[in-house]
Amino acid sequence: MLYGFIGAIAGMAIGFFLSRYLFKKQLRDNPPINEKMIRAMFMEMGRKPSEAQIKRIMKSVEDQYSK
Repeated sequence: MLYGFIGAIAGMAIGFFLSRYLFKKQLRDNPPINEKMIRAMFMEMGRKPSEAQIKRIMKSVEDQYSK
């Protein structure tokens, strides 16, 4: 019974860290927002974004998901 309990705890810990790693990798490879979406949001607000603004926003998004 003790081995089953220890095995379940170890399995949950391994599963947690593995799923967290895979989720972060997926977000890094396929970010939820891209430059085209940022441009569209700026245009909806009536502004024309500069390339520097777009790059700054993309960097902040990438930094958020790389932690």
